[in-house]
Amino acid sequence: MKTLKFDDDSIQQLFGHEAAEDENPQRLRDYYFKGNIYSRSSSDLPLRILVGHKGIGKSALFEVAQQEDAESHTVAILLRPDDVHEIATSASVLESIRNWKEGLARIIFDKVMKALGNSQNDSVTENTWKGISLIDAITRILKPKLDKFIDINASKREFAKGILHHRKVRVYIDDLDRGWTANAESITRLSSLLNATRDMIKEHPGVQFRIALRSDVYYLVRTSDESTDKVEGSVIWYSWTNHEILAMLVKRVQSFLGREFNEDELTAMGQSTLANLLERVMNPTYYGHGGWSRIPTHRMLMSLIRRRPRDLVKLCTLAAQKTQERRGAIIETQDFTSAFDQYSQGRLQDTINEYRTELPNIDILLLNMRPTTQKKRVAKPFIYTTAALLAKINNIQSNQRQFVFHNGREATDKELAAFLYKVNFLTARKETDSNIERQYFEESRYLSSSFVDFGYDWEIHPAYRWALQPGRNKDVVTALDDI
Repeated sequence: MKTLKFDDDSIQQLFGHEAAEDENPQRLRDYYFKGNIYSRSSSDLPLRILVGHKGIGKSALFEVAQQEDAESHTVAILLRPDDVHEIATSASVLESIRNWKEGLARIIFDKVMKALGNSQNDSVTENTWKGISLIDAITRILKPKLDKFIDINASKREFAKGILHHRKVRVYIDDLDRGWTANAESITRLSSLLNATRDMIKEHPGVQFRIALRSDVYYLVRTSDESTDKVEGSVIWYSWTNHEILAMLVKRVQSFLGREFNEDELTAMGQSTLANLLERVMNPTYYGHGGWSRIPTHRMLMSLIRRRPRDLVKLCTLAAQKTQERRGAIIETQDFTSAFDQYSQGRLQDTINEYRTELPNIDILLLNMRPTTQKKRVAKPFIYTTAALLAKINNIQSNQRQFVFHNGREATDKELAAFLYKVNFLTARKETDSNIERQYFEESRYLSSSFVDFGYDWEIHPAYRWALQPGRNKDVVTALDDI
């Protein structure tokens, strides 16, 4: 079994790179955890729209899916914002849809031709595909060229044969929400794209689209434009359970140590069994305070990560770096505890960066959600009833300048509460006799629609609490619940 050493290279290989596109492709395949969402996203249907929060694994899924497409000789191309930024958006939705259809057809055609080394001197114009499907236009050009690839380039020949045999081109569109402002133009542009892809899969049989969108972006487009109801059946909401994320962590650790498990084996294990497979890397018990005075380490991790794999990578990486600093052989309680402040500050800054275009002064709102001196004295200072939450927000509004969304609309207290829930700053919470039930935005979007009291309380997610009370590590940990 591989020797474990905490240095920068080993830490990254152990827990993975936080950005899938920057990960070593083979290492990504080694540790990637394929769940039900992967199967649904990679099914042979013409349109799949993958919706989930930033950091939940959309790009990683696309990266692995493209690698598997290549192995099966299915032609796949990736489009990012730079590839489509020149496609014009008009005030007319119909004109915008037409612009997207024409623009995407041209880009897809050009990308395929470029992959085959088609020179700019070849007579290829927009008329090449007008009146016929894209696949037919591509195959017309490929057939006479195929023999030329025999001795020139084996990969180009396989690429060409893949199109001719499967008559399929799979188009992955990622990072479209980069620079999202939630204004009317952004909504129209994205809505037009979704409608255009729906038209294109009918007009160009064999062209398939895989689109990744942030959950709040899709939700706003869906609730702002009734025409998007026609793509609802193609939407896959990407979410993880705590058990799946723990199994994912085990697969990463064990693959690094040289032991392979498949997804079915891991998901069938109980959490205590999974936790045992992490003991070479981290102490199985976290010795904190209050509700966290002596709890399984994996429970501590699951409560801090907002059900996003990237959060887990960041937290474990920070703790491992603390282990490296003290030349430790295993990640201990002190390493995680030392990492909490930095981890929490990072999650707060991520949220500010991610949603500032929608609510320009989001930082003022989030930072003022810290407990007041009076609130700090209660046992659970980060938990609010609906009435108390709205009162808290009203107090912030009265002491700060008005909060205005990017579209110029002044935000009400209920809209700000819904916004905090949507960005995962707040989690819905209900205590029963036996446990604590928590609901995230992706699971219960209706809870925030008008912020009616459905019997849930609201808690500030633990990932943010150190950033709201810097330097008060013991106080924050003492107030935490054991999940």
